[in-house]
Amino acid sequence: MEFTVETDARTQVVDVTDRVAGAVPSDATGVCTVFVRHTTAGVVVNEAESRLLDDVVGFLGDAVADDGWRHDELDGNADAHLRALLLGPSVTVPVADGRLALGRWQSVLLVECDGPRSRRVTVTATRSD
Repeated sequence: MEFTVETDARTQVVDVTDRVAGAVPSDATGVCTVFVRHTTAGVVVNEAESRLLDDVVGFLGDAVADDGWRHDELDGNADAHLRALLLGPSVTVPVADGRLALGRWQSVLLVECDGPRSRRVTVTATRSD
């Protein structure tokens, strides 16, 4: 299953937990993989509290300088690639009886590093025997 996320800021964190949960078959038990099909966005599991989401944006800005990278000579977004490299393109979440087995404060978050953009997210759920 695939869905699209529209972002409206250069760096932004979007809670996609409900959309991921909706893509898991009701009889699934096993694992769910959430994968963003882009090199300047990432997917993580963390708390979706608004102040923390702001901190994530600030952290990524502090961790990777906006400019001064060789790739910027090509298209000016090396910082976005490097930030996404820190995050990774996917997460795997356990599934039990068709439900994501996330912890109490855990959410699936898409992290945009080069927005605003339209991002495609792929969700696959496998069943264990």
